[in-house]
Amino acid sequence: MRALTPLARTALLAALALSACSPSAEDSGTAEPAAAPAPTLAGADLTRPLRVVGTEPFWAVELTGSEMVYSGADRPEQRAPQTAPVILGSMAVWESTTAAGNALKVTLTAADCSDGMSDRTWPLTAMVEIGGETLMGCAATVSAVMSAGESGRVVDGPQPAA
Repeated sequence: MRALTPLARTALLAALALSACSPSAEDSGTAEPAAAPAPTLAGADLTRPLRVVGTEPFWAVELTGSEMVYSGADRPEQRAPQTAPVILGSMAVWESTTAAGNALKVTLTAADCSDGMSDRTWPLTAMVEIGGETLMGCAATVSAVMSAGESGRVVDGPQPAA
């Protein structure tokens, strides 16, 4: 093995000293931040498609992730871009304007709801304001609605035995 010259030895020691003082990649704070959890309300993941329904008159709003689609008996369908919800404690609010120029506001509250027509218990109470009209109803994720029976709680996952 060859001996290092005094100049090479000094350069090597300087490099080692500098590397010892530099923060490592682990210590530099450049780690990826943890992903924020999906916003939820009464166990409903608000990033998933949601169904809002009401009776007398029959109406519905589908929140697809990209748009809000309002429909109802003897009412023209109206579509509006879906914005991110504003979360206010136990409430979530979406506001937009339909292609027809009507303001559309959907407010969901974490409170059990009965639609008055079935024996279902929905996890969210809904208020929809459109074209100067205020409609009251219930809401849940589309997957919960599709997996729920005709009675009981409307929730994602396995349904409890009746």
